[in-house]
Amino acid sequence: MAFVKAQKTKAYFKRFQVKFKRRRQGKTDYRARIRLINQDKNKYNTPKYRFVVRFTNKDIIAQISSASIAGDHVLAAAYSHELPHYGLDVGLTNYAAAYCTGLLLARRVLRKLDMDKEYEGNVEATGEDFSVEPAESRRPFRALLDVGLVKTTTGNRVFGALKGALDGGLDIPHSDKRFAGFSKDNKQLDAEVHRKYIYGGHIAAYMNTLMEDEPEKYQSHFSEYIKKGIEADNIEAMYKKVHAAIRADPAGKKSEKQPPKQHKRYNLKKLTYEERKAKLIERLNALNAAAGNDDEDEDDDENMTALRVIANELEIFLTKVVSSMVLNFCGMLHIAGYS
Repeated sequence: MAFVKAQKTKAYFKRFQVKFKRRRQGKTDYRARIRLINQDKNKYNTPKYRFVVRFTNKDIIAQISSASIAGDHVLAAAYSHELPHYGLDVGLTNYAAAYCTGLLLARRVLRKLDMDKEYEGNVEATGEDFSVEPAESRRPFRALLDVGLVKTTTGNRVFGALKGALDGGLDIPHSDKRFAGFSKDNKQLDAEVHRKYIYGGHIAAYMNTLMEDEPEKYQSHFSEYIKKGIEADNIEAMYKKVHAAIRADPAGKKSEKQPPKQHKRYNLKKLTYEERKAKLIERLNALNAAAGNDDEDEDDDENMTALRVIANELEIFLTKVVSSMVLNFCGMLHIAGYS
């Protein structure tokens, strides 16, 4: 079959409507976003909160945000790079770190709303599914899970953050089908497998495997663990301490910023009028001194050349001074209204 070139008419381009910018950039799934932010009209200006989880190469970002006409408002946020304050210095992007980040955000937002005493959540993570029960006075804080463009496969780290937020005391509609340890055949969640992931058991198992089979790869792959003195046997105890530290003080820590360094200048500094005048006088004095130190036997032509140079520089300097004075005078006349 012959190739037929598609002919797009002028009407096609006149009527063409571009997608939203974040859709063109591949950053936002607007089909999902519309369903997450649509609010019942009889609730008027009540915000509809989302539990937003995003992953980068070195960080995990968790936020409680709500949409408005002006843009999204973030009620609270937590990052995995804050976890070193609580005793977790390595592995800031794995499933266990995602759980810690979700737990940190949940405790932080509940403390901000003075609900942390009323809703303590699941104090000890057992891996089983947990949903917070409403108290007598205030209902639990509800948010909807916003996964963005992540593939929602079983055991994805985003569900580790979800589990942390649930155990922290937030009310998030969910199912246990995507937690690590859910069996598609049995249609049940294996709580022991899920608990293993929450406390870094899968990391410890991989450390033991590498240590036995590939010691060189173990030295490079877990170099930061080795520097910190973290072994496979004490990983679970480390994560338990991190969970306890988060519950004890979930407030954000302000980092002390160092004063900026004095950057090197690669261009010449602009001189003031007085500095330029002094520099010219210095050069004239140097030329005069050089002319006076010459031997008496020098030719008259050389003396005349030096004098011409001095005269030229003096003429240039006087021209600049007069021009500057004329411009200033004209500006003053213009301001006074004499055009």
